[in-house]
Amino acid sequence: MTLELRNVSKVVDGLAHIHATDLTLTKGTMNVLLGPTLSGKTSLMRLMAGLDAPTTGQVFWQGNDVTGMRVQDRKVAMVYQQFINYPSMSVYDNIASPLRLMGKSAQEIDVAVKKSADLMQLSAMLDRKPLELSGGQQQRCALARALVKDAGLVLLDEPLANLDYKLREELRVEIPKIFEEAGSIFVYATTEPEEALLLGGNTAALWEGQVRQFGLTPDVYRQPKDATTARVFSDPPMNFLKISKAGSKIAFGDGQSAAATGPLANLADGRYLAGFRPNHVELQQPAAGALEFATKLLVTELTGSETFIHLNHAGDKWVGVVHGIHDLELGATLSVHIDPRHVYVFSEDGDLVAPAAYALAA
Repeated sequence: MTLELRNVSKVVDGLAHIHATDLTLTKGTMNVLLGPTLSGKTSLMRLMAGLDAPTTGQVFWQGNDVTGMRVQDRKVAMVYQQFINYPSMSVYDNIASPLRLMGKSAQEIDVAVKKSADLMQLSAMLDRKPLELSGGQQQRCALARALVKDAGLVLLDEPLANLDYKLREELRVEIPKIFEEAGSIFVYATTEPEEALLLGGNTAALWEGQVRQFGLTPDVYRQPKDATTARVFSDPPMNFLKISKAGSKIAFGDGQSAAATGPLANLADGRYLAGFRPNHVELQQPAAGALEFATKLLVTELTGSETFIHLNHAGDKWVGVVHGIHDLELGATLSVHIDPRHVYVFSEDGDLVAPAAYALAA
């Protein structure tokens, strides 16, 4: 069972919502579409489902061209961030509705509905109407209805955004198991890199309607093929600075220089773009040979167990995420440290030249 997009694009009023895309998804896989708002996640899902026709290219399902096939004639289930339920029907009847359209027997429907409702913690609410439920319960009802369809392709467009934290964490673990057992192709859209890592499987990093990279989620995270993918797969986004290599020295944009160690040592002389994730910013020197930068502290944000520090380094805006609560003076000069093992090196055009040493060792 495969879903294949061949040179699929979507152009609306001269604006490319999706650039030409080749993508193959296989049976029993979790596939995450990761990207910021307006990166093309929903547009790509609608092309997969048949809700929209591509401007160019073809969509193949199990080797058959289904580009012009109506969505009603495909085995597709889709759940949106904004839950959609039938307000005049009970929760039981909402969940059962696709099975009735499929002509299933009453016994088959009852077994499937109760199993799905139990998983979504809705067993005590089957007689209620959707408007008698909380927002999170209504979304669970929509998810349960998708579960019972036994669809070959299941598309979830940020489906957990409206759920409470505890249930969201539980479902992030359970949903992949459910669809893996069913043998479905599972496509899950999210703006959160952490959610992609928790879900696992494969990840497609999207930026401005382009699939920048697709592969196993840990591989895309550890070895992004370019600076754009690295920016997408980091929350807050990856920090960057321009560097130049000459002999055994690395020069930075603020007039600083340091010994070329770790992955920097093997670089050819020239100009590059260095990148490091916010969680690799340290206030204390983490190890011998760490890079030290003088920055200006712009803003701090306390999250409870962590402090987000917004920095200005020679005109570059950086964000660091450091453990603990830190009482820091705004506007003050702040020294921060970066372990060279955590530094990615990109060409001036943004292509990956050298992944961080820690990523190669993982």
